[in-house]
Amino acid sequence: MERNEAATKNKTTSLKKLDLYPVQNLTERNEATKNVTASLKNLQFNSRLPREKSKPPSLVSLCLGIVGKHLEDIIGDLDEIAVNFPVDIKIAIASIARRRKLLSDDVIISLADSSWEILDISGSDVSDFGLVKVAQMCKSLKAVDISCCDRITAAGVSEFLLHCHSLETLRCGGSPRSNHAARRCLGILKPKLNDVEGDSWEELVNTDIGHGAQSLRWFVWPNIDKDSLEMMSTECPRIIVNPKPSPFGFRGFEVPREAFPDITLDDPFVKDIDPSTWAVPRFASMGISTSLLSPNELSMAEKFRLAFVERDTRLAPKRAKNARQHQRRAEREWMETSTSAKAIALASKATKSLSSRK
Repeated sequence: MERNEAATKNKTTSLKKLDLYPVQNLTERNEATKNVTASLKNLQFNSRLPREKSKPPSLVSLCLGIVGKHLEDIIGDLDEIAVNFPVDIKIAIASIARRRKLLSDDVIISLADSSWEILDISGSDVSDFGLVKVAQMCKSLKAVDISCCDRITAAGVSEFLLHCHSLETLRCGGSPRSNHAARRCLGILKPKLNDVEGDSWEELVNTDIGHGAQSLRWFVWPNIDKDSLEMMSTECPRIIVNPKPSPFGFRGFEVPREAFPDITLDDPFVKDIDPSTWAVPRFASMGISTSLLSPNELSMAEKFRLAFVERDTRLAPKRAKNARQHQRRAEREWMETSTSAKAIALASKATKSLSSRK
């Protein structure tokens, strides 16, 4: 026992003499000790935190993934199928269709629901007709993205704004045609002063200022030109163009998530769906094997032949009219250049005048 106690005392003395921080400066030694203590505390705290477990996809998300991969097979009957769909299912299918380049007027009209507050049709084939039709059905839209929609014009946007009295965020631009339409839409967004008898702007009512976009606050056009930006800033200061994220808001208003250009509007509706759903190869969604065609369906060559015959029949009267015009023009030129033709023409006139006298 005495021998063990002596060994323990020797070890304790050795540990006391052991310098783990061979730093000559006492201040640096104390700081190093504090850093090690803080690191140990952080390590203990992090080890106590519960680890986040990845949740398995829900049955609804799995079903939507299967439907999305074969969406082109049900588009023809979508107007009848989607009648009984819940709201979240409709907007999720619309988001998948947009990502798969299958979103058109018929698809968005079949899926539109009156409770929608967000509409993202960017990069789709939706035209003015589909946009206006959706606006008539969805009166509560607050954020709309029509960027890269080459079939939407300024006339369609003007009519669309007449039906959306709650619209706060409008996103456009992104392609040459969409930029042109956005540039022409600026005149719609500017206020039109119909009542000039008021003493101040505060006395005017919204209905006296403009005919559309009365509630619009955020206008997102990432590649806006300088002239358009200056015109919006001076003539329509209530609409904020391309707002930037700030913890303090902008002019007293909190910038909504939908007003940031790097945010996709319909991401929350497909966040739980496998991205491979809209990664279907393009040829698989567009091409149809000729072996799968029904016997009563015409082949592609026959369709081209019938189209050519129809076009030829439609243009036949025009070709006959052009031929008659060319013939009259040639006769007129021959009479003007040939002396014998002029003599024949004068002789015929003289004969007609003599016969009329008799």
